Order: sequence, then structure tokens, then C-alpha cells
Amino acid sequence: MTIQELEAKVKMLEAKIQGMSDLEAKVRMLEDIEQINILQRAYGYYLEHMMVEDIVDLFADGEDIELWVTAGKFKGKEGVNRLYKYIRDSFPSPEFLHQLMQLSGIVHVNPDGISAKGRWYGLGANALPLKGGKINPGWMNGIYEMEYIKQDGKWKIKKLRWCMTFRASWTESFVESSRRDDSPMDRAENKDLGRRGTPEETRYPSGFICPFHFENPVSGRKTAYED
Repeated sequence: MTIQELEAKVKMLEAKIQGMSDLEAKVRMLEDIEQINILQRAYGYYLEHMMVEDIVDLFADGEDIELWVTAGKFKGKEGVNRLYKYIRDSFPSPEFLHQLMQLSGIVHVNPDGISAKGRWYGLGANALPLKGGKINPGWMNGIYEMEYIKQDGKWKIKKLRWCMTFRASWTESFVESSRRDDSPMDRAENKDLGRRGTPEETRYPSGFICPFHFENPVSGRKTAYED
């Protein structure tokens, strides 16, 4: 083998090694994005019933941690805990509901591999139990602007900014009132469906919490609501 042929083989091997390194970097980035997706979605499920301990576990450690919502800015894990605990304690009823779906997420991992940003739509409904047995129901929409950081090998929330577009009561609608029919839509009772057993009573105001199949992605703790 001539020197020229040997040099050509070396260059070819170097190119293959570089290609493998690039592929590994892409796989690592995709894995990071998936872990961030799980983190963000878990936040939404914990928020539904204001599971404060699980929510706070999702946030990173550090003084630059920030939560920015309609109530104002809160710094550090202590500030995050203070806000969510206040909300939970303000509505000590199983009829409390804060279901916010996080949709159309876009996540970008920075080249350093330990920081990232994301943006999500938030669309959902809430019901706030009041004194005298009354309920304040509403639906809301907005955008999450997020920053994430990897600490101890796990992705955590560094900054959460909730930009609410609207919150409206259920008596308001984007459909003209003359064309609306607000009669309740009951579940199907057709016996020919071959249903087995009695349907679960999951609907509001039962206070039902759908069991989680996953552990808290940061703390590793199993949810207390798991079967």
C-alpha cells in the first residue's frame, strides 16, 4: 500500500469517526428534548390538583430560579413553593380544578447541553370553590415561555413565564348566544355498546385524580394517588 493510499484510508476513517460523533450528539439532543417534554407535561398534570410538593420538585436549585405568573414574580424554590402552597391552601376542597393542557411545544437545547428553552400553548379549565358552596368556573388560554437547566444529570425548570391571554367564565363564549345550546351532554347509555362494569365517576366535582403511571421525573418519588 502506498503512502497516498494509506493517507486516503486514514482520512476516510476520520470522516467516519466524525460522522459517528455527530450522530451521537444528535441522539443526545433528541433524548434531552424528550426528557424536557416529560418534565413539562408532568408539571401540567401536577398543576391540575395543585400537588405542591411534586410541582416544586420540578424546579431547579439556585437563586436565579424564577416563576412569573399573573400574581407576579417569585424567586427561588422558596418563592415557587410559597405561591403554589398559597393557591392550594386558598381552595382546600376536592372540587378545586386547574386543568391546563400544554400544547404545541417547541424545545431548543443549547450547544452546551445543559440549558434549553421552550414555548408551549396553555389551554384549559378551572373551577375555584368559594364560600357558601359556590363554584367559580372558567376557562383560560395563554403561553408558557420556559427555560430549563440540567442539574445532576436531570432536566429541571429554571424559569417559567406564564403569559395569560384570557380567562373567561363559562357563561361567556366565542359563539353567538342565539346559536348556542348549553344543555348538558351526558355519556352514552346504549346497552348495545357491550360495556363491562360501571363507568368510573371521574367527572367534576368528584375530586377524582387519574392515577399516574410515572414517577416524579426529578425526585423519583411515586405519586400518592397511584393504585
